[in-house]
Amino acid sequence: MNRILTGLGIPLEVQAFFNIAADLSFCYGDQYEHYDERFHIVPATTNLWFAGTQNATHLIITHSVMEAMAFITLNRHRYPRLEQLAFVAIGNRLHVEQGDWIRQTFPGRKVTLVFGKDLVGHITDIKLVAVIKNIPIRIFYKAAEIHIYRDDSSRIFKQEHISLHAFQEAFGIRPRFRTGKPVNSLTFLDQLKYDSER
Repeated sequence: MNRILTGLGIPLEVQAFFNIAADLSFCYGDQYEHYDERFHIVPATTNLWFAGTQNATHLIITHSVMEAMAFITLNRHRYPRLEQLAFVAIGNRLHVEQGDWIRQTFPGRKVTLVFGKDLVGHITDIKLVAVIKNIPIRIFYKAAEIHIYRDDSSRIFKQEHISLHAFQEAFGIRPRFRTGKPVNSLTFLDQLKYDSER
């Protein structure tokens, strides 16, 4: 049991599943994510953090371990069997090598992407799906519009309308990937912190 995580409302079974260390330090191979009540440091690395087994039927991808724990804590009723889940944290910046590893390691799995409810989160959703599906795309931001190019075709999205769903619809991408977005906060960790302070 970790005092900080318990204070955030993260159940003991979730802490056990994530094999929590006393110092809340999570290894990405060459760098670490660190969490404390006063700070949260998430690395930008080509490596990944992973929990669960490669036989899991459902993969949940986040930018940080803390976000993964917050997501499953707030959505535990939707996932009654933790042993069917695997979690991957990619860090602060998506790298093509990460998507390649995910595609090769988890073919045909259900995938839920859990990134922030802002423009960066939506773009990360799109870029990660493109890498996992091995679809080369280019994305440009210009005058509050998002321009996405795939092969010889392109689509333009208003900034306020960009989403993974809109991208998948526009380019006919199947199977569909799911996203998890908090209702009242930018991230699930923000929501958990807010709830714990009330």
